[in-house]
Amino acid sequence: MLYRVEGIVIRSMDYGEGNKIITICTATHGKIGVLVRGAKKSKSRHAALTQPFTNGEYLFFRTGNGLGTLNQGEILESHHLLREDLILTAYASYACELLDRTLQDEEVGAFWFNQLKACLEALSSGKDPQVTVHLFEMKILQAAGYGPVLDQCVSCGNENDPAVVSPRLGGVLCRRCKHHDPAAMTVTPGTLKLLRLFAKLDLRRLGNIDVKDSTKAEMKVVMRAFMDAQLGLNLKSQRFLDQLDKYELE
Repeated sequence: MLYRVEGIVIRSMDYGEGNKIITICTATHGKIGVLVRGAKKSKSRHAALTQPFTNGEYLFFRTGNGLGTLNQGEILESHHLLREDLILTAYASYACELLDRTLQDEEVGAFWFNQLKACLEALSSGKDPQVTVHLFEMKILQAAGYGPVLDQCVSCGNENDPAVVSPRLGGVLCRRCKHHDPAAMTVTPGTLKLLRLFAKLDLRRLGNIDVKDSTKAEMKVVMRAFMDAQLGLNLKSQRFLDQLDKYELE
């Protein structure tokens, strides 16, 4: 069967001497693997369509749930800036790998595609990469069914006395309930406010948010804890981001 879909390249790997296999995230068919013959050749007309972060229209032949074979395609947005800047490459790679590892092959939903598309567009347009990716992480948690409870105590439902954040239990705990998780984290009001904003905000509506460095540092620790506790993924791109942070500090 012949398919025509809009997709974003979230993974690209060499296959054989001159071919590539790309994984594209689509709004209508979930994740799809597509073989692009001759993509590694210098004169290939399809080489640009296999670049990571590329948003394009892909026409391919596919039988059943197997690998598709590209017939032709058209680039809608190359996102070349994301491949030319090391920091942006790191953040965009993390977003793509996170989605790749969270989204099942045949799991369909326009939400996943739209949030990734908005994330890459935000990174390309100069929005704060750390803020952008933390918001994307929140959307991934919510889409996967692990969105944190932030407006009331996750244990008793108390809305007026948030004391600590418990990534393990999936939300905030009030003072009466914080004993349920001795490892729960104390956060500043600014960080809690930002977490609540992220829970309600669609990435497609992200404006220029000015966040203090201290708040971003705390947000990073909290979001990492949520991702580790709820999804438990070991991502190469996350380790690379950690190395970049360490290098910058030194």
